[in-house]
Amino acid sequence: MYKNIIFDVDGTILDTETAILNSLQQVLREEGREYSQDELKFALGIPGMDALRILKVDEMQRVHAKWSKTVLDFSHEVRVFEGLKEVISKLSGNPGLKTGIVTSKTKQELIDEFDPFDMNHLFGCITSASDTDNHKPHPDPLLHCLNGLDADPDNSLYIGDSIYDMQCAHGAGVKFALALWGAKTTDGFEAADYVLNEPEDILKLLGIGTES
Repeated sequence: MYKNIIFDVDGTILDTETAILNSLQQVLREEGREYSQDELKFALGIPGMDALRILKVDEMQRVHAKWSKTVLDFSHEVRVFEGLKEVISKLSGNPGLKTGIVTSKTKQELIDEFDPFDMNHLFGCITSASDTDNHKPHPDPLLHCLNGLDADPDNSLYIGDSIYDMQCAHGAGVKFALALWGAKTTDGFEAADYVLNEPEDILKLLGIGTES
């Protein structure tokens, strides 16, 4: 069974969709460009600079810095998905398991947006977009994390909510579990190895008791 459980952050550990889309929409509006939130949903799950590149934004560095600052104005809308911190605590406390993170957030974005939830100590390796030249869906970020955990792809599982996560996992030779609480749909995830309806399904998959 799996010995290494690796998580995405946005849409998997943290419910950040509203904050990301509202802040991006606001920044683009201030730049004179109007988009609906449906038009911006592609930006979920990829590095912010990649999203701005797809949008053909001028002065990307400046706009990205502005977006990174603006998203903090919506931090009150970000939360850990219900029950997930308890599940990850059980995994982290299991001597037969290693836990990690592979995220499209930069190191600074993790400091600003993830550190306040006091969960870093639950992970043996945290790989951000600042750690590799290639980003999801390329397998390099996940391979970087596996190396940090001294983990074998064959007994590792990556849990995420986006197509990019699934492609990254399979490119690295790792099984992929869809976090349905973040993805909200199985459409396009026919190649997922597992579908997890709620965080406790992680424990059930691993054969770990869910009693308190």
